[in-house]
Amino acid sequence: MYLHVILLAALSLTGLSHAQTLRPPAYPLITHDPYFSVWSMTDKLTDSPTRHWTGKPQSLEGIVRVDGKAYQFLGASPTIYQPILPSGESTNAYTTRYTFDRPGANWNELDFEAANWKTGPGPFGDTPESKTNWQNRDTHKNGIYYRREFTYDGKTDPANFMLSLYHDDEVTIYLNGIRIQTKSGYRNDYVYLPLSKMGQKALRPGKNVLAVHCISPYAGSFIDVGIVNPVVSATITPATQTAVKVSATQTDYTFKAGPVILNVNFLSPLLLDELDVVARPITYLTFTARSADGKPHLVQLYVGASGTLATNNADQEVVVDVGKTAGLNWLTIGTQKQPVLGRKGDDVRIDWGYAYLAVSQQMKAQLTAGSLSDLKKRFTSQGTVPPGKASLGAARDFGLAVTIPVGSVGTSAVQKHIMLAYDDVYSVQYFGKNLRPWWHRNEKMNMPTLLQAAENDYTRLRQKSTAFDARLYADARKAGGNKYADLCALAYRQTITAHKLVAGPKGELFFFSKENFSNGSIGTVDITYPSAPLFLLYNPALLKGMMEPIFQYSESGRWKKPFAAHDVGTYPIANGQTYGEDMPVEECGNMLLLMGAISKAEGNTNYAKQHWKVLTTWVNYLRKEGFDPKNQLCTDDFAGHLARNANLSAKAILGIAAYGQLAAKLGDQKTAATYLKTARDMAAHWQQLATDHTPGAKAHSDLTFGNEDDTWSQKYNLVWDKLLAMNVFPKALAQKEVAFYLTKQQPYGLPLDSRKTYTKSDWIIWTATLADSDKDFQAFVAPIWKFANETPSRVPLTDWHETTDAKQVGFQARSVVGGYYMKMLETKFGTERVRMTSSYRSADKAVAAH
Repeated sequence: MYLHVILLAALSLTGLSHAQTLRPPAYPLITHDPYFSVWSMTDKLTDSPTRHWTGKPQSLEGIVRVDGKAYQFLGASPTIYQPILPSGESTNAYTTRYTFDRPGANWNELDFEAANWKTGPGPFGDTPESKTNWQNRDTHKNGIYYRREFTYDGKTDPANFMLSLYHDDEVTIYLNGIRIQTKSGYRNDYVYLPLSKMGQKALRPGKNVLAVHCISPYAGSFIDVGIVNPVVSATITPATQTAVKVSATQTDYTFKAGPVILNVNFLSPLLLDELDVVARPITYLTFTARSADGKPHLVQLYVGASGTLATNNADQEVVVDVGKTAGLNWLTIGTQKQPVLGRKGDDVRIDWGYAYLAVSQQMKAQLTAGSLSDLKKRFTSQGTVPPGKASLGAARDFGLAVTIPVGSVGTSAVQKHIMLAYDDVYSVQYFGKNLRPWWHRNEKMNMPTLLQAAENDYTRLRQKSTAFDARLYADARKAGGNKYADLCALAYRQTITAHKLVAGPKGELFFFSKENFSNGSIGTVDITYPSAPLFLLYNPALLKGMMEPIFQYSESGRWKKPFAAHDVGTYPIANGQTYGEDMPVEECGNMLLLMGAISKAEGNTNYAKQHWKVLTTWVNYLRKEGFDPKNQLCTDDFAGHLARNANLSAKAILGIAAYGQLAAKLGDQKTAATYLKTARDMAAHWQQLATDHTPGAKAHSDLTFGNEDDTWSQKYNLVWDKLLAMNVFPKALAQKEVAFYLTKQQPYGLPLDSRKTYTKSDWIIWTATLADSDKDFQAFVAPIWKFANETPSRVPLTDWHETTDAKQVGFQARSVVGGYYMKMLETKFGTERVRMTSSYRSADKAVAAH
């Protein structure tokens, strides 16, 4: 990763003019890909450390000195966890006694004699972090038992202590023979839990023993437990935050720091008509200062970036180097070991590549590396930091910093900007080949050169991004109202940053998604499907970049089944499907419908022609198996298996119809007539089987075929019949469904179906788009806006929440909120049925050229 900071005078921002009333669950700050994604999880920027979307601190801190008085405006010092009994998170390894055999009854007590047990290093498990191999499900049916002795000095209050715990699966923890914690399930990263009252009582000055038993009957095994004491750094007076605004590409804060007004703007210029700009992992951070009392004031700025931007956990060792290039001075930081593409999974962060902190040589700013707590103290008291030099330290409190002499500030605004950037060297492994990021597809390109290009583009991109943000908001408001526009603006960066733009083996464009807090899969088809509306609206080349690996997987012969794969691996390793179960009807229907939508967006069938053979295989699978689906999963797999799923059947029917439409556009009228007739015949039969016949019930369709109970589900897949003008189902059907759904709304949205009260907000927007009236559409949107505004779950927008209390059920920071753009896509398809914009053409030409 490369993190560069460049400070130059620049033009003031003139956009972001519409008033915002929505309080986002979290605020996007740096948004580029699943690894370079930093957020503020609190309404005030100084109320908590900035965090990776997974919730782990990736601290950015900013301090402004006004006439010698310091005010913090960005971030807060992350909590430091001092080890009482170190876990593997804070030390490379520890030695302990363990056994895989069931021990005696008093094995967890202080005086137990464990001389006959094995001795070895922890942690234990079958992951890369494990120091001793343990695979419960295969070889050690009793699980693992281990004991760790440690000394407690009795001076620190144990009421403050916490367990540092990483478990897969069930764990029971004892302290001096007393059970102090039991956890079922699994975590795939460390979590801090308060030491229980029983644990505090069990702890004694002098010798203690922590005893652990863990079993792992399912896939994956890992156990590590430690005890830590959290220490919070001294705080600096916070600047008073007076405003915050989130638009599509920018998050804008305003502060009052004594007699100075400071505006802080984060810009990730994700302009989808410029793929080379989208691919740059560079966020601009702009500071604008002016006097509030009409008098001149001396202003200095400090920005610190933690080494955790380049590590998976806070105790990994990082190294720093220095350098310069034309117009820039810079520092780099990255892990000492550099395990390129050596880590995969869901709740993980990157630990390869290097971060840059770069400053324009014209600014006379000072760069340095070291203990961020020490650097902050030095700046707060003296207004400067010492020069940086090559050094090494643990990422927890080690990082890069810059001080900026803004100078005397009066009523005329003074502006500086920095750039935060990230170079992952290699982004994805694709069937054994390591792929570079799109910006680095030319091996002669490097990060200093890219930063220079970004610096030269600064003014243009700020102006273009501001204009784009205003246009997007206006278009969304026209399509669905103010609350809908607020949701679209909030979803924009999250959707894009859950992907990585890379160059394929032949230079083709790949746009890999990651299933954030879902299961970590890469290139998942039923993640592509809900996120598609945003990309169909702004650049279908990116949607093709999501679908292409799935096509190649089948066409290469690596995937041999007659239906589409679910995924191509676990991010960032795309060597073949890793999800444990197929979704045959789901994924075939998704690929066919998305191909139909691409054809409509682009006004041609060029992409369909390239993959017609495999599309034909998939549509024939749907003809055979899609109408009355067997017991299987669909995209809503968290709801469990379901047979005779009426909504899944509708997807299969419309997928068949989409294939028929494509055949007609290709000039094969005979094939078109065959498949369109099949789809319409199935739709007629669907209505017979799906209609609910419960006496007295309002007209609607059931959750499943042949269901005698009064059930229902959102038939969000029907939206494609409307958008692609296939006319397979009667138009009156959708309006009956809409009328019924309006009777089932909860305070925070329409439940997914009659089984539970939780929902998926992306599907609600699809369902709402079925409505013919603006009033009905907005009636569905208002509770989603209310959820986003009031949810107590302060994480990047979750798409899976409870409609009764607005709490997160699962998932966060996923790309599927791109589905919010379905209503805007309907507007586009209604007014531009076959026209392809020049920006799409130029983007496709650029992709083809590479």
